[in-house]
Amino acid sequence: MDEFDAHALHDLLKLRVDVFVVEQECPYPEIDGRDPDALHLRLLHGEELLACARLFAPAAPGAHARIGRIAVSPAHRGHRLGEAVTREAVAACEARFPECCIALSAQSHLVDFYEGFGFMIASQEYLEDGIPHVEMLRPGLRVPETTGP
Repeated sequence: MDEFDAHALHDLLKLRVDVFVVEQECPYPEIDGRDPDALHLRLLHGEELLACARLFAPAAPGAHARIGRIAVSPAHRGHRLGEAVTREAVAACEARFPECCIALSAQSHLVDFYEGFGFMIASQEYLEDGIPHVEMLRPGLRVPETTGP
């Protein structure tokens, strides 16, 4: 995991709990054990956390990179910070894994938002913690080279 000091880690987890557990009334284990394997993006104003996301490398050859836990502080909404952090998350995935598709689990009401970044619906709608979601994919920047006939 990124080397966060105790205050930065607290702020990150608090924002995610405030948004995903409290605001969305969705009791689930936000601290899921996956953060140590993630690259964390944080949008800061001074030391104040405004938005965040986490990224995962492909789990195996041929797998997708994954973006998750995109959250914007309720006090700072309406300033296109979700767009900024999503744009940075996509750019970070493209820089690190250019030949991989990027996957995310989108709340269904945000499909149009993610389509604006080149994501396409890749599943039927499903419930995740009682909230309708769809899997979405964004093609990689380049196709891996193949050898042989």
